[in-house]
Amino acid sequence: MFQKNMELELLIEDMGVDGAGIGKARGVAFFVKDAVIGDKVLIKVMKMKKRYGFGKLLKVLEPSPYRVQPLCEFYRQCGGCQIQALSYAQQLKYKEKKVRDNLQRIGGFSVSDNTECEKQGILFHPIIGMEEPFFYRNKAQFPIGTDKDGKIVTGFYAARSHHIIPNRKCCLGIDINETVLDIVISFMEDYHIAAYDESTGKGLLRHVLVRFGFTTKQIMVCLVVNGRRIPHAEKLVERLAELPGMTSIALSVNEKNTNVIMGEEIIYLWGQGYITDTIGDIKYQISPLSFFQVNPIQTKKLYETALSYAGLTGTETVWDLYCGIGTISLFLAQRAKHVYGVEIVEAAIADARKNARLNAMENVTFFVGKAEEVLPDFYEKHMQENVKEPCPGIFVEAARESVAGETEKYKTNGQSANMLHPDVIVVDPPRKGCDEKCLETILKMQPERVVYVSCDPATLARDLKYLCEGGYELREVQPVDMFPQGVHVETCVLLGRK
Repeated sequence: MFQKNMELELLIEDMGVDGAGIGKARGVAFFVKDAVIGDKVLIKVMKMKKRYGFGKLLKVLEPSPYRVQPLCEFYRQCGGCQIQALSYAQQLKYKEKKVRDNLQRIGGFSVSDNTECEKQGILFHPIIGMEEPFFYRNKAQFPIGTDKDGKIVTGFYAARSHHIIPNRKCCLGIDINETVLDIVISFMEDYHIAAYDESTGKGLLRHVLVRFGFTTKQIMVCLVVNGRRIPHAEKLVERLAELPGMTSIALSVNEKNTNVIMGEEIIYLWGQGYITDTIGDIKYQISPLSFFQVNPIQTKKLYETALSYAGLTGTETVWDLYCGIGTISLFLAQRAKHVYGVEIVEAAIADARKNARLNAMENVTFFVGKAEEVLPDFYEKHMQENVKEPCPGIFVEAARESVAGETEKYKTNGQSANMLHPDVIVVDPPRKGCDEKCLETILKMQPERVVYVSCDPATLARDLKYLCEGGYELREVQPVDMFPQGVHVETCVLLGRK
């Protein structure tokens, strides 16, 4: 019926999970990148599957009433702002619909509208958006390369490629990014420092990482290098150190032929090894390798929602799984009796412990390990011993490194019993969601409430279905727009034990 390179006219009636417009011709759906809901477009058929096809946008014949002029001239090439041509109000509707659709289709929850939600006893709150949906990122990583004329360029990779689009001013980032890049490129030109070439593995400078504290105005610059030193580095440091707020300048050593940006070794050139920023009343030290949410304005709203859903009064025991550098753990510790955080990345746990000390919080303990191993291991060993004594092994060893540094209190105050049956478990897993072993242990522990913070509505819906089939009920859903102009959406969910 349809052949490659055919041209078709379509009315875009929906948008897919990756932001592509969806229109139908003779009952066959076509996915069209850069088309938005309401557009009438001319496309070229690029690929056909059995039940659907992919088209290239040739021309917008009649623009949608929701189409806007993108702020960035490179948005179609870059791919980092897939829906920038859609009005922000419609972006929010698109993301809220994405959460509803996944909960309904994958989870089996009746949430198509709030009338259906009310029948199920579910509160589905309107998505929390931003007043200013640009210039919100506190972190940016810029690849360095050369163009066909041998000129040093920096910017962002084009979608699904390693071709650099020269652009030092991203409309999601902060103004200081452009200034830092100007200084770095000028230094490279002055002292003939070569950019890294992926095809040959030669050249020195690979990426420039910039972090910025929105409340403290502190700046970190970390240069990813194919080596252990930069010639004349003191000259670059001198130029960067003049910038108001400059706090930390470092090298990240990455000599591997890999797509991973940061190396494992950090060499500090100037200042301290971290910047400090705050979310609400909590201070965080952020190192070059720290995971820290890139949108601090929306992060505060997300964490306040999680704290509210946890329903803490000061007497509760809480587990925080996939805790990272302790961002949510410390938020919870403001109102909990004790919080136990679990994270697989050892450097993140080291940061979490530092952040607990920074905030003088002694009611938090952090463990290094996979959530799907630490939690079941602790539960099974303590159940076998009938909670008479804390078991040897991973728990006690980790407890010795708690903020308070006291292991004995777990033996004398019955805390291990509270940990076996906590009041609240909070999970904030990566995009793939929770491991089934972790979910199984949550059901065994039977907390009164489970707070699930998700960055992927599909895996969220899958995991909620599992938990609700095991004795919980979905009570509240709060989508949060953490990434305006992009397609991703965060969701905070409250589950209660039936």
